[in-house]
Amino acid sequence: PVISATLQRPVQRAPAVTSDQFNTLPLPQSMLATLTQLGYARMTPIQAQALPPILAGQDLIAQSPTGSGKTAAFGIGLLTPLNPRFFGCQALVLSPTRELAGQITDELRKLARGMGNIKIVTLSGGVPFGPQAASLEQGAHVIVGTPGRVQDHLKRGTLSLDKLNCLVLDEADRMLDMGFVDAIREIIQQTPSRRQTLLFSATYPESLEQLTGEFQRNPAQVRIAQSAPENPIEQRFYEIQPEQRFASVLRLLAANRPQPCIAFCHTRQQCQELADYLNKEGISAQALHGDMEQRERDQVLALFANQSCSVLTATDVAARGIDIAGVAAVINVELAADPAAHVHRIGRSGRAGQSGLALSLVAPRELKRLKPIEEAYGELNWQDIERLPERPDRPLIAPMRTLAVAGGRKDKLRPGDLLGALTGEAGLTGDAIGKISISDYQALVAIRRDQAKLALQRLEDGKIKGRRFKVRLI
Repeated sequence: PVISATLQRPVQRAPAVTSDQFNTLPLPQSMLATLTQLGYARMTPIQAQALPPILAGQDLIAQSPTGSGKTAAFGIGLLTPLNPRFFGCQALVLSPTRELAGQITDELRKLARGMGNIKIVTLSGGVPFGPQAASLEQGAHVIVGTPGRVQDHLKRGTLSLDKLNCLVLDEADRMLDMGFVDAIREIIQQTPSRRQTLLFSATYPESLEQLTGEFQRNPAQVRIAQSAPENPIEQRFYEIQPEQRFASVLRLLAANRPQPCIAFCHTRQQCQELADYLNKEGISAQALHGDMEQRERDQVLALFANQSCSVLTATDVAARGIDIAGVAAVINVELAADPAAHVHRIGRSGRAGQSGLALSLVAPRELKRLKPIEEAYGELNWQDIERLPERPDRPLIAPMRTLAVAGGRKDKLRPGDLLGALTGEAGLTGDAIGKISISDYQALVAIRRDQAKLALQRLEDGKIKGRRFKVRLI
């Protein structure tokens, strides 16, 4: 059974923090050197409060807002005690979405770069099962995965958690909201009772408190309050009728012309229909929702990140999974039912030292959802949607287009190879080339829109690293 004996054990408060310097912690020199290389000058509040009990081997309940540095907190904590010579799963991180799992894996790999041969494997749905199983056969020190896919691997015998030392539940409240509670319980039942369990959550509802009582032992508890951002997000609210929603989004885009912009929708259908509507109106938009294959989701996020897409229409599942700097504005196509979801949505804007803009459309039946928002932010800034232009005076087209090259890491392609091919034989200038992202079997290269067709032609006629690859414009 899941550790039922822990139900009566009290929660401990974490010890008071006396320093925000990483070198005051019992960390190996290799980790301290890596943190310096990554530009981690000082610990964030969640890192300063969470790392001492984590490194002491305690269980932990940590409540902190998105963007507070929690991934590095549990990452440093789970990587530090790893035994590189033992290729069994020593740490498992459960995450609610594929996108967030991928971001956690990337962060852990950066933190582990000075530790030698540490293997970190991502297990999430939407990609073939076979290659994941083959990767697990060769052994892995750390697994990052979504509950459903981790559960699948446990059932099929391709994953063993017998030697697990550390279990992390990231965005635990979101996993409960998405219905993963039974899967989490089943996974925990296959872990050793003497493991360390770290729980990170933006909110701490009663249902989560009941669950932690089942599987944590005398946990330390830290809570980091949502602090006011250095660059506050300007919020504007517009009262509309439900049938005006899509036309009102068009008005907001016409008036503000934000690039890039995320428009949060209530349902997958609304998300796709809005993207189709905007494209017909001359606005380059892409939809991101749960009905899409993982390959499609990854491609859409890449297009949005490299400025080949002006507007991303997304469901709430993506609200915590997207971490892209420089989002000019967030549009709430329909007001979020949960105040915490509203905070996470608008938090996508105003990153990377920029001020943010959040535009919310509110139909009459949603007015009651405004009370907690007003309590949190004060008097709301109401504006008249009818005062805005009906449609943009010119198309809102993304500044870049993306070249897809049918070759990736498995073909030994690196960003420098693609940059060299484009600026060498292809003859493009460096300022015409944007972000380059490479996966196992494909590379995506952002090219300035006016140079994209030329770049396609030159790469089709030429070679990359002495070889010919199929190339297409997305």
